[in-house]
Amino acid sequence: MASMIVLSVSAVPDRLRGALTRWLLEVTPELYVGTVSARVRDELWKSVTACTNDGTAVLAYPCSNEQGFELRTAGSQRRTPVDFDGLTLISFANVSKELAMPL
Repeated sequence: MASMIVLSVSAVPDRLRGALTRWLLEVTPELYVGTVSARVRDELWKSVTACTNDGTAVLAYPCSNEQGFELRTAGSQRRTPVDFDGLTLISFANVSKELAMPL
């Protein structure tokens, strides 16, 4: 059964972006949507994680859980999905004071 997915990538190689357009529609730069099977979704995610290098990627797809969707992240050291009593939340890593923006 096919389901809609949303994939956001940043700072990834152009060859990966080109490969994603074979399966998904690029709605805005670096944001892709499409309807694919679970097998294709998993293979696309393998390609994304293999090519992410210094970039980041976030995949959202429907799932039969409390929220109705599942999240996967790759390459991001600052944002990771965590399970909190059955809900997926995004955990943000602490940023050093040198990197933080002044208020």
